Amino acid sequence: MLAVPLSASAHVRITPITAAAGADDTLLTFAVPNESDSAFTTRVQVDLPTATPFGEVDYDPVPGWTAEVTTARLPKPAKIDGATVTEAPVRIVWTAARGTRLKEGQVQLFTVSVGPMPDTGRVVLPATQTYSDGSVEHWNEPTPATGEEPEHPAPTVYIRDAVPEADPQPGGVTVSATGGTPLLPIALSGGALLVGLAALIFAIAALLRVRRSSRP
Repeated sequence: MLAVPLSASAHVRITPITAAAGADDTLLTFAVPNESDSAFTTRVQVDLPTATPFGEVDYDPVPGWTAEVTTARLPKPAKIDGATVTEAPVRIVWTAARGTRLKEGQVQLFTVSVGPMPDTGRVVLPATQTYSDGSVEHWNEPTPATGEEPEHPAPTVYIRDAVPEADPQPGGVTVSATGGTPLLPIALSGGALLVGLAALIFAIAALLRVRRSSRP
């Protein structure tokens, strides 16, 4: 079996990181890792855009967690599908039920359906992660155009803006096997083949040395 620990840069991530302007019912998944070695993640909050708001936000139920979408008055009126609105969803909060524990090295996925996707450059969705010991991590720093990731990057969906080269999964490994051949088994079998070939070469060399030494 192959055990892969969380990378040191395992932050709150969002997938997909790109979307089309005007798209309805876009599924966004937040991957929230527990990076504390002494506490559990008990609450996750995602702030939704207010300058370019979503008209609708739904969530996929997560066992052991309750979710609440808050709708509030916008700082200033905005347009959604050509209509002017003064209220919209502004945040979603997931709270762990009693007895639910997200331990160190574990990741919880939270999926939402949003729409329509605003016609803008990018949508930044800051996340706040609360631990059982009261500590809080704010994932709210924007990634610059250079792609150099900040210490606490905010989950971001790129619509018109280009995706910074270093933004998708820095410090980690992403394996995609959708509609194709799984890459991990190939890598493992390839490594086993190389080890086998090396052992065969050493065995042949040893045999030749024995034969030479046995000649009169």
